[in-house]
Amino acid sequence: MLKINNIKYLVVHCSDTPDTDNLKASDIHKMHLSFGWEGIGYHKIINRSGVLENGRPEFWVGAHVYGYNEISLGVCLIGKNNFMPEQLGALFKLLTYWKGQYKNTEVVGHRDFPNTSKTCPNFDVKKWWSNKIKGLKN
Repeated sequence: MLKINNIKYLVVHCSDTPDTDNLKASDIHKMHLSFGWEGIGYHKIINRSGVLENGRPEFWVGAHVYGYNEISLGVCLIGKNNFMPEQLGALFKLLTYWKGQYKNTEVVGHRDFPNTSKTCPNFDVKKWWSNKIKGLKN
C-alpha cells in the first residue's frame, strides 16, 4: 500500500498510442494485463475528451515508473503528441487536487526520471505546470 506521507512525485504519462485512438481505462487495463502485470499501472486516465477515469486506487502502489512506484502517483493522457485542451484542463484540475492532498510533491513527466529512455508524455511537464501556476498568480 502507498503511504500518503511517502508520495513525492505526481507523474504525467501518455499512452503513446495514435492521437486518433480514444482509448479508455479499460483498454489500458487490458493492455497492461497482456504485459503480465496485475492490471492497469496508472492511478488515473484522461481520455481524449477530457474525461477522468479511475485506474488503480490511490492507496495501491502503481506500476508506472520503475523504481519510483512506492513514492508516486501516475496519470496517463490518452494519445501521443497532440493532447486536447479538454485533456490538459482535466490534467490541471487533477494535479491541483493531488497537490492539495499530497503537499510536498513535485509534478513531473515520466521522461524526467533517471534510467529511462522514455520521452513520455512528449512535452515538458515541469515547464507546463510552472506556466500554469504562474498564470494563476498573475
